[in-house]
Amino acid sequence: MLGQPLYRTASGETALEDRQMLRLSKPKGKVRKPRLPDGIRIYAISDIHGCADLLQQMFTVIDRDLTTLGSTRAIHVFLGDYIDRGPNSSQTIDLLIERGLKHESVFLKGNHEAFLFDVLKNPSQLENWKQYGGLQTLTSYGLRPSLNPDAAEQAELIDQLALAIPPHQRHFFNSLRLRFVCGDFFFVHAGVRPGIPLAKQQEHDLLWIREEFLASEAHFGKYVVHGHTPVREPDIRPNRANIDTGAYATGNLTLLTIQGDSMLAL
Repeated sequence: MLGQPLYRTASGETALEDRQMLRLSKPKGKVRKPRLPDGIRIYAISDIHGCADLLQQMFTVIDRDLTTLGSTRAIHVFLGDYIDRGPNSSQTIDLLIERGLKHESVFLKGNHEAFLFDVLKNPSQLENWKQYGGLQTLTSYGLRPSLNPDAAEQAELIDQLALAIPPHQRHFFNSLRLRFVCGDFFFVHAGVRPGIPLAKQQEHDLLWIREEFLASEAHFGKYVVHGHTPVREPDIRPNRANIDTGAYATGNLTLLTIQGDSMLAL
C-alpha cells in the first residue's frame, strides 16, 4: 500500500494466540463459489511491510497446518509490499527467500517494490519514498539516512543501497511476478481495472489501482485476491477478497487459506 494514510487501532498489540479465526462471509444468492483444483491448498499473505516477526509467526502457523495436508499440494502465495514502513525489510526478504527454497511459493510484486526500482534508477525519488517508509528500508540495510537528506546525500544513499542489497535479494526482486492464477482465483497486489480482460491488464493497475476496482461489483472473470488497501479485518466480497490488514500499524498480518471452495482467514 502506498499513497494513503493507514489507520491505527488500540488492538495493535494483540498477541497472535489471542487472534480469532474468522470464517468468511458467503455471497448471497446461488452464485457459484470460486474453487481451487482438487488436491491444492493455498496460503496467501499480503503487505508484510518489513514486519519480519509477524511473518515468522505466520510461518509457524502454516507449518503446523502443513502436518495435516497428507498428499495435498501446498502453495504459498505472497501478494507484494514486503518492504518499507516496518523495521525489518531486509530480514523479511531473506525470510521469504528461505521459505521459497523449502516450499512451493509464488512471489508477486507490490507497488512498494516497484517504487524501490524507481528510486534505484533516480535518487531524487528518495524525497517521495521516505514519505512511505523508505527510510526504514534504508536503515534495515545498515544505512543511516538523515531525516531531510539533500540532493548530494540522496545520491550517496542510493549508491550505498545499491551496494548493500545482496545478489540473492536482487535476484528475488527481479523475479517478482505481477499475477498468479489458480483455478477460479486471480492473485494480484492491488486489483484489476473493471471491464478489461484479465490477460490485458496493465502493470500500473495491477500494482496501484484503488477506487475503481474497490467500488466495482462486477465479476472480473476470476475471483480476485488482493491487498494494497488496508482494512480492519479481511474484506471478503462476492467478487474479491482484500487481505491487507495493515500489519505494520496494527500488528495484524492476515493469512488466507484456500482449499476447494473454502476460504479461511487468520
